[in-house]
Amino acid sequence: MADSTVSHDKLARRGLMFILSSPSGAGKTTISRMLLDADDEIKLSVSVTTRPPRTGEIDGVHYYFVDDAEFDEMVAEDDFYEWAYVFGHRYGTPKGRIRNALKEGQDFLFDIDWQGTQQLFQKDQQDVVRVFILPPSIAELERRLRSRGTDSDAVIAARMERARAEISHWDAYDYVVINEDVEACFDQVREILDAERMKRQRQTGLIPFVRELMA
Repeated sequence: MADSTVSHDKLARRGLMFILSSPSGAGKTTISRMLLDADDEIKLSVSVTTRPPRTGEIDGVHYYFVDDAEFDEMVAEDDFYEWAYVFGHRYGTPKGRIRNALKEGQDFLFDIDWQGTQQLFQKDQQDVVRVFILPPSIAELERRLRSRGTDSDAVIAARMERARAEISHWDAYDYVVINEDVEACFDQVREILDAERMKRQRQTGLIPFVRELMA
């Protein structure tokens, strides 16, 4: 008799929206890149923008490039989780494309701030996982910002002021990780992602699997 055993990790699963937030310099972008490189099942959310493409940018890969009329239509049809003006152009997270992919088990990574996180969570709580990355200390955060060697004292002071404001929203997240060591922080973030993928409500393939077991 053939063995019809099904591996649990092969069952159908609903995707999730995995948010990483942190004040500038705390490691959000670094951890995001490490996660994308290490995990084939998650991809960076692609935004819609009215900005014209730059050299080398590919529609649907880097952004979805649209004109103002099309963006207006998407706003009118409530097809954004969130959108905002940035340097004279509009950027938005497309709801329809992401929801369809979530049903197929695709995970999305969002590298966004607290305000974007709030908007996303309000639109789709069941699929959102919120992770906030903290620096080990304010002094270390300032040291990291200065070590970049790209900002003036005034810019760094402004970033530090904004960092304190962002840190004040730490309790609006599901998980909080302190980034004292980037490898250790990355390991914790991956553990969170793995655990969230295994939640019963996301394991859509469990219903038919269990029914078969009980038949």
